[in-house]
Amino acid sequence: MRRRWTVLAVCCLSMFLVGLDTTIVNVGLPTIGRGLDVDTRGLEWIVDAYTLVLASLLISSGALADRFGRRRVFQCGLALFGAASLLCALAPSAGVLVAARALQGVGASMLSPVALAIVVNAMPDPKERAQAIGVWASVFGLSMAAGPVTGGALLAGLDWRALFWINAPVIASALLLSAVFVPESRAQRARRLDLPGQVLLTMVLAVVVGVLIEGPHIGWTSPAALAGYASAAAATAGFVWVESRRREPLMDLRLFRSPGFGGAVVGAAAVFVALNMTLLLNTLYLQHTRGWTPLAAGAATLPLALGATVCAPWSGRMVGRTGPRRPLLVASGFITAGGLCMVRLTPHTSVLLLLAAYALIGIGFGFANAPITNTAVNGLPPARAGVTGAITSTARQLGSALGIALAGALITTATPTELAQASRPGWIMVAGCGALLFLIAHMSGPKASHG
Repeated sequence: MRRRWTVLAVCCLSMFLVGLDTTIVNVGLPTIGRGLDVDTRGLEWIVDAYTLVLASLLISSGALADRFGRRRVFQCGLALFGAASLLCALAPSAGVLVAARALQGVGASMLSPVALAIVVNAMPDPKERAQAIGVWASVFGLSMAAGPVTGGALLAGLDWRALFWINAPVIASALLLSAVFVPESRAQRARRLDLPGQVLLTMVLAVVVGVLIEGPHIGWTSPAALAGYASAAAATAGFVWVESRRREPLMDLRLFRSPGFGGAVVGAAAVFVALNMTLLLNTLYLQHTRGWTPLAAGAATLPLALGATVCAPWSGRMVGRTGPRRPLLVASGFITAGGLCMVRLTPHTSVLLLLAAYALIGIGFGFANAPITNTAVNGLPPARAGVTGAITSTARQLGSALGIALAGALITTATPTELAQASRPGWIMVAGCGALLFLIAHMSGPKASHG
């Protein structure tokens, strides 16, 4: 029993690392922009180079872990993530930073789903597993709490490069502890890698997010944008065609015939669209429009992070007792309410209203993760746990990339005084993501977590 929870603690370090890196960079975007002379469009690429590569490779990384050993792939991911973090810290230009962030994404793709697969295999009891997934989900909230505030504190005394140096002690600790405590595991029958599916999935994600980021600059009806739309449609059609005909596809599309599994994947994307739109709009609004310091802007996210941290394990216990529907309904209500609080945002909106909105979104985020993750994990056999976690994580990272791209498209041409009004459609989208969870909750059977 004690060893199982020690394995969970070690694996949660990787989730903490991935979450910390996302939030610590987010709060530092204005400082990076000034340091490297990068506009909002360039800042979006600094964030999305990481999330795009991460989303593209998660499923293949899960399959590699099932084949070659989860601990081995997990440790390789840690080492690669650490090396890429050093390149980010030393980057002399925006182009090098974007490339290093993409390399970080390669390393990160070997962490989150692989560590989740290790946890799932270490927790055979469904109720214990649901509680463990609740703890796992709460770690992301904890990383959000640490990320913005730690980033703001680092920026108060150092430059933006310290945001990447901070990864070193976490990586060193995770490497040491994983070698001592984490047992090796792999699937009894590993799947073949699906290279055509991998290439097509990467094309779909890259083109869709690329068009969203570059659209305001090149024009939504320009020849380049129209070519992007056509390429995305063709790559999507090709992906569906290839995957439906392969014996061992990258993504088994038949799984999406299950309303519960399909709903979990869509819900994971929606929750992370809402989260990342909130974080980016908050960072730029508070620092550009209201002139807050990075430390103050990071501290403003504490209600969001606290809500996520406190409510995620609570949600995990609810899933273990009653299934995913109830916590999903709670998540839907809170995220929708938080987004609606911000739809009339002005440069002088009450700070108390801002903090209340962030708290509502954080509570909703905390309640959403455990039922979504648990439903998806229980949608596939334990032998494919690496692929199961990877599909859900892919949806999350796709949601992250889309959230950043959509938020940036709304405000990329706005001046500091116009930013509040320009961001209002983004807050409507956040509320819409919450409303979508309401529909997904009714697609999830109340006892799905015990399957």
